[in-house]
Amino acid sequence: MRLEYIGLSELSGSLIALEGVHGVGYDEMAEITLENGERRSGRVILVDGDRVVLQVFEGAKGISLENARTRFIGKPMDLALSREMLGRVFDGTGRPIDGLGELLPELRRNINGSAINPVSRQYPRSCILTGISSIDGCSTLVRGQKLPIFSGSGMKHNELAAQIVRQAKVAGEDGEFAIVFAAMGVKNDTADFFRRNFEEAGALQRVVMYLNLASDPIIERILTPRCALTAAEYLAFDLGYHVLVIMTDMTSYCEALREFSSSKGEIPSRKGFPAYLYSDLASLYERAGMIRGRKGSVTQMPILTMPNDDITHPIPDLTGYITEGQIVLDREMEQKGIYPPVAILPSLSRLMKDGVGKGLTREDHSDLSNQLFASYSKVQEARSLASVIGEDELSEVDKQYLKFGAALEKYFITQDPGEERTIEQTLDMGWQLLSLLPRGELDRVSARLLDAYYHEGAWEKLGTEAAAQDGQEG
Repeated sequence: MRLEYIGLSELSGSLIALEGVHGVGYDEMAEITLENGERRSGRVILVDGDRVVLQVFEGAKGISLENARTRFIGKPMDLALSREMLGRVFDGTGRPIDGLGELLPELRRNINGSAINPVSRQYPRSCILTGISSIDGCSTLVRGQKLPIFSGSGMKHNELAAQIVRQAKVAGEDGEFAIVFAAMGVKNDTADFFRRNFEEAGALQRVVMYLNLASDPIIERILTPRCALTAAEYLAFDLGYHVLVIMTDMTSYCEALREFSSSKGEIPSRKGFPAYLYSDLASLYERAGMIRGRKGSVTQMPILTMPNDDITHPIPDLTGYITEGQIVLDREMEQKGIYPPVAILPSLSRLMKDGVGKGLTREDHSDLSNQLFASYSKVQEARSLASVIGEDELSEVDKQYLKFGAALEKYFITQDPGEERTIEQTLDMGWQLLSLLPRGELDRVSARLLDAYYHEGAWEKLGTEAAAQDGQEG
């Protein structure tokens, strides 16, 4: 039987301190009993000799310095895990909030997880298709990868996240697919949007949701992604699922970590964030991957909002160092009415080359993607030149690039939130758009692929189909 400590030496905000404590470890859970019999949970965040500091999940309001009774559990926080998690909604600490009762666990596991042994890692070789052309075609998400979405405050990253949850699937792979969705610091209406969206689309039965609201304690916000990743690892490596983990918004998580660090009196680093922000983020992101000999996989797609749209801010900056690329949403494109406003040029998937091609998507995928990047970069050059000398003074080739750029944004990037495109539709549309340019301009594609896929009249076909579609909508 474990000791129970009566009284506290200090109380500040959601932190409480005890003196004369022995045999307690960092991150250990504790149970605090108030005078009225109410019980609250806490977690050890500092051990200094016989002095221990705890963060109380529900806050320290109403706790008495003289009469509070503290009992340490003897282990870190763990999470109840079961196949029955699918289709359920939990709060940020793994407690059910969907009214369906408690989860009957098959096992419990420490939420901090353990790093995948690098020797045991299997290199990713297939992709997860989102049904969104700008992602699947140019910055393909590879199974086992960590590919963040960099957005701006107020942009439509929530709508994009919901669309990915509804449409995502593993390309050409047998096996069950599941999604773990973690929302941190979201408003009530945003949480309701996600729940309603998944239910109406019939996608909820393959989703495990963890919702931390803006009104919930910050300590819960810090635990939410760890609970989500623990659930994902169980589904992937114990049950054999291919799991996509979507975490939004990592900026809320980092700001909670900053507040948490400040409350402990730690010396701040860049922008007030703790000096260990890099290693803390790495402890989350590096839980993605595949293990040799195991059927399942964990793929991460964290979403973060860049403060003031600054991609050099510590959160996106450090995230970019740890992850394998990024998908960048552009505010100017969103203001033009383009959805999803994916900026193709700064977006990148570093593992894409190993997850696409013959036998995976299609033989022309990689070369087509390279050509779209190269051609779209020349569009930006032509637009810059046109802003100086006027469009009428441009060469015929530059005018064709302007036409290509406008068509790419209108037909390829722009996509209805309910529209799901197959990889064949995406690649065929890419070739139709490249037919706007002279064949001699397509220098990133082999002559063999040009003979097979480049057709002069393909653009007219696309224009006719688009006009017919516009007429039906009208």
